[in-house]
Amino acid sequence: MTPAAVGAKAAVENRIRRCERTLLRLSHRIHANPELGFEEYRASEWVADELRSGGFEVQRGCYDLPTAVRATIGSGPVHVGICAEYDALPEIGHACGHNIIAAAGVGAALGLADFVDDLGLTVTLLGTPAEEGGGGKILLLERGAFDGLHAAMMVHPAAVEMAAMPGTAVSQFEVTYTGKPAHAGAYPDLGVNAADAILIAQVAIGQLRQQTRGTDRIQGIVTDAGTAVNVIPDSAAGRWIVRSDTAEALATLTARVKRCFEAGALATGCAMSITPSGPDYADLRPDATLLALYRANAEALGRSFPDLPDGMSGAATDMGNVSHAVPTIHPMLGLDCDPAVNHQPEFAAACVGPAADRAILDGAIAMAWTAADFAEQHLAIPH
Repeated sequence: MTPAAVGAKAAVENRIRRCERTLLRLSHRIHANPELGFEEYRASEWVADELRSGGFEVQRGCYDLPTAVRATIGSGPVHVGICAEYDALPEIGHACGHNIIAAAGVGAALGLADFVDDLGLTVTLLGTPAEEGGGGKILLLERGAFDGLHAAMMVHPAAVEMAAMPGTAVSQFEVTYTGKPAHAGAYPDLGVNAADAILIAQVAIGQLRQQTRGTDRIQGIVTDAGTAVNVIPDSAAGRWIVRSDTAEALATLTARVKRCFEAGALATGCAMSITPSGPDYADLRPDATLLALYRANAEALGRSFPDLPDGMSGAATDMGNVSHAVPTIHPMLGLDCDPAVNHQPEFAAACVGPAADRAILDGAIAMAWTAADFAEQHLAIPH
């Protein structure tokens, strides 16, 4: 690294540290006002406001998504995208720490803003709605938000530090059975029991799990199975998620799971429909070059990466789809909060406080440094 680059990175860090109060206030504000996917009106406005104040050209409601944000600064030849999530989970709020993601992303962007010309960078922060099942980044990807980027990055909190989250591919869908009602005591033979159909499907899936791989997951909830105990249920429904380590393996597993639902329909005589409840998430494929740069920068800030053979092997993110189109990283910032883990109320509580606040600053600096290093490497290679 040249002396000029070292000096630029030091200046970037100083700029981020001067923004500390702004970034922590943003994180705490989003955490205290959780909004579900595609409803993050306040969070997206707060993110946009901070970037506008930092000199970025900002658009809200872009790409036909009312809570998406695009903020760009610079005109350098190396275009780096930073993703900021800000949606919450139903009932348990920011139990995946998207408040930290948003604040760290804003911090990295603000830190780079004054130095984009020196570094040869164009920096775009994308505020990406509805990661929790809505696939906001998938919609943004399809609508061109990631076109022209040389790299995309974000950081995500977890109980422990990970350079790369082993993100799985996910298919999500709703199943509906339609039968025929009848008096359960007087005329049971005239009914077609939709609740039995979904029960048979669940039993078949339970048996199927014996023949699935360690990286496969099949999860679901029943959302409807009748309303009165003395009436044969004529409708039943559920929501299901199927996960596997690659998109190819997911397609095979999903086909097998759907045959289990077909078995319920066949056994009972019910009609059945299966409809997607969200876009398919692709497996996460981190870029090795970016990952090495990020890890070195995070370690320079005092963060360490323990050996985690199992990791978060069942987790998924719509950043996976981005990683199939653009060199991408999605490292995890450890909050040292074991046994609290993502999607628990205890983890939501851990996403504000000293460890979370430190993670915001470290994540912002590590990402900004990684963008600077990536630009230097990219510009040094003849194109």
